[in-house]
Amino acid sequence: MINYPNGKIRKTQTTSASSSVKNRGMSLEKIINGANKFYLEQGRAVIHKKPTPVQIVNVSYPSRNKAKITEAYYQTPSTTDYNGIYKGHYIDFDVKESKNRTSFPLKNIHAHQIEHLRSVQAHDGLAFLIIHLKVDDTYWLLPYEKLAFYVKRAVKGRKSMTHEELKKESLPIKEGFRPRLDYLSAVDLWLEKT
Repeated sequence: MINYPNGKIRKTQTTSASSSVKNRGMSLEKIINGANKFYLEQGRAVIHKKPTPVQIVNVSYPSRNKAKITEAYYQTPSTTDYNGIYKGHYIDFDVKESKNRTSFPLKNIHAHQIEHLRSVQAHDGLAFLIIHLKVDDTYWLLPYEKLAFYVKRAVKGRKSMTHEELKKESLPIKEGFRPRLDYLSAVDLWLEKT
């Protein structure tokens, strides 16, 4: 059972459908974690995944080596997945994956995440999303300043970005060998344009 800060309770399930939802985005996070490890080893950047603040309330101890957390609470809503420093710039970003065939639903980004990215940008940090479109297996870096227009539009209009809009407003992230996803090359292109 997971208790969210807004008082909502979600019971955890062990069905195969729930585990596919639960692990959505994990493959992209593993790729980004690998890239961050590579960047750190090469002395190129210091970027880490942020821990999610959780308060453990109840633990079951059926035996000494099989402790199981049975109840926990998120202390606060998490902001974004990653932050760090690159070329003297503070960077802060979240990673998202979408299976949608024609658009990227903005409901995939929580309001507190949008506010956090806005705040980072307001302080001259680099705030962005890394988005994996599964339909064509492409990766995109979407700066917050571009995302902000579509978030504002969603208040009274379309609640998503078409793939064409996303690709027009984003920088492509190329796949390679080491790292598999060199997203800092896309950050370099963004910095050149600003």
